[in-house]
Amino acid sequence: MFSIDVFASMFIVVLGLLVLIVVVFYIRDVTQTKHAIRRNYPVIGRFRYFFERQGEFFRQYFFALDREEMPFNRAERSWVYRAAKDVDRTAAFGSTQSLEVTGTVMFMNCAFPTLDEEALDPSNVTLGPYCKTPYTTNSLFNVSGMSFGALSKPAVRALSKGAKLAGCWMNTGEGGLSPYHLEGGADLVFQIGTAKYGARDEHGNLSTEKLKEIAAHEQVKMFELKMSQGAKPGKGGMLPGRKVNAEIAKIRGIPEGQDSISPNGHPEIKNPADILDMIATVRNATGKPTGFKAVIGDYTWLETLFAEINHRGIESAPDFITIDSADGGTGAAPQPLMDSVGLPLRESLPLVVNMLEKHGLRDRVKIIASGKLIVPSKVAWALALGADFVVSARGHMFALGCIQAMQCNKDTCPTGITTHNERLQRGLNVADKAQRVANYNKYIHYGAGLIAHSCGVTSARELARKHVRIVQESGLSEPLDKIYENYK
Repeated sequence: MFSIDVFASMFIVVLGLLVLIVVVFYIRDVTQTKHAIRRNYPVIGRFRYFFERQGEFFRQYFFALDREEMPFNRAERSWVYRAAKDVDRTAAFGSTQSLEVTGTVMFMNCAFPTLDEEALDPSNVTLGPYCKTPYTTNSLFNVSGMSFGALSKPAVRALSKGAKLAGCWMNTGEGGLSPYHLEGGADLVFQIGTAKYGARDEHGNLSTEKLKEIAAHEQVKMFELKMSQGAKPGKGGMLPGRKVNAEIAKIRGIPEGQDSISPNGHPEIKNPADILDMIATVRNATGKPTGFKAVIGDYTWLETLFAEINHRGIESAPDFITIDSADGGTGAAPQPLMDSVGLPLRESLPLVVNMLEKHGLRDRVKIIASGKLIVPSKVAWALALGADFVVSARGHMFALGCIQAMQCNKDTCPTGITTHNERLQRGLNVADKAQRVANYNKYIHYGAGLIAHSCGVTSARELARKHVRIVQESGLSEPLDKIYENYK
């Protein structure tokens, strides 16, 4: 009887609390003026916002088809997860990808494919032949720019260690060089953003002394001048103040706890000639290959840039150009820019390659492609279009365990990758995730090689436009070399 009395009392207390909560919600809803639904339907109207938020997750796991989800569909993510875990990556019965959709990429297999004993590793490519310290690598696939700050400490450590295991490079992103980038021993590309984080003086200007200090690290192989980014062309990097802790503030050289918003562009760069001047400044100070990253929109300035290079001399050229697609990723960006500005890689990549060939600069300037290239077929496609290298940020985030929760800007990432909440970071085991990064990188190379061998060439770097056809609106396909023959 005593137990019944206790439970009855508890039930009455809980019921009373629920009634009180409902009354409080009712009063608040009918008196507030910001939300019409809550004012007209007090208490019940609150469920709309709850279901709206939950719908995002239900669609991902229950309702979206394997090939329709954005920005990355379940089929793509599933392949990355399996590759990273080094488990079976084969499929059965038939492909779920339609071959009739306009824009579908199809590689043309050769009647006499390359045999295993004839296959070769990707050839070495040298960047910065006129530099004091050129950089030579055979890695096709590398880690794109992700800042410490946008990423958590364990995520940066895992990527650094994984890149070392894979033998690829890792881009620091615009947030400066942290000890965690250096920890793994991987080759590094130091990115110089518009705010010059990590390489700025007390006035926010580019410091050649800081550049020399960074270049003194043997691991730092190249420098990348970030002009613009696919997800936010015309807008600088954005790191919410809640993610700017004391350590990040020190590395970046900014106040703790305040929003870190980079300028829309480099104040020193107003025309193509200024780009070459800035590249020369960085390259002379560091002695290492220097290039720039940009999402291509208006491209008339490239004609001026390439003409200026030929006027100054071929040594003045950027050692590489990283072309970011308009559908590239970011930790935080205004949606109008993310949705509607810039050219996708399928247009910008062949355009830049053709322009370099037109000006006789194709061999001098290496091309790095970036933007949603997370599976072997898309990497092989970019190489066939003319890229020398491919870089990916979100692909490597998936290898770390990212579930596409799309909370990168809220410091609530459930996998610990983009949050500085130590409780959430505990789930990210650095040693395990580093191996997954290496596995993923290995199987990207392996998969791109499979496609190349099927096309009858010995390695993925030999893929060309003639090996690819694209489905047109008629339902029939056209070869890439014909589509982009006069594309300038």
